[in-house]
Amino acid sequence: MAALIPSASATGSGTMTLAGPSTNSNQTITIPDTTGTMMVSGNMPAFSVYRSGGNQSVSNGTATKVQLNTEEFDTANCFDSTTNYRFNPTVAGYYQINGGIGFNATTMNICITFIYKNGSSYKRGDIRATQSGDSVMVVSSLVYFNGSTDYVELYGYLNATVGSPIFVGASDLTYFNGTLIRAA
Repeated sequence: MAALIPSASATGSGTMTLAGPSTNSNQTITIPDTTGTMMVSGNMPAFSVYRSGGNQSVSNGTATKVQLNTEEFDTANCFDSTTNYRFNPTVAGYYQINGGIGFNATTMNICITFIYKNGSSYKRGDIRATQSGDSVMVVSSLVYFNGSTDYVELYGYLNATVGSPIFVGASDLTYFNGTLIRAA
């Protein structure tokens, strides 16, 4: 078995290669000479949450935070599904964030789904509803997080022509998820 001899400091550029044990095939891990945090599967934040327990009533014509109260998974405990309904990752980097809000298109005129970052609208997706039944308005974006104070939330805006607007409570209609793509 080959021994790995650690070095306290290194200079220069290039790559560092760790060779695996002798086998019938080559096995190497190459780590580029760059700054930043090396990520392994155990410390890459990812989450998937949805609205359950019934529909969420919202005010007509007002941007409203979606109460995403059920976690499918939250690998680093960075999503608050009981109080603030927000994702606040502790690893700085670039994240793919996706959200969808279910609504009943029969009674809606304008439907907007927002990713809010640090309390303000960051990205949005919108449609004018023209069909009947439940529909989903989605939004997706790459978002940079500083690893300490940055957070995102899912908001929706519905303008109802008839009745009271709601966010549909169902895992396949009202959801929010994200994962680290690249550390800072």
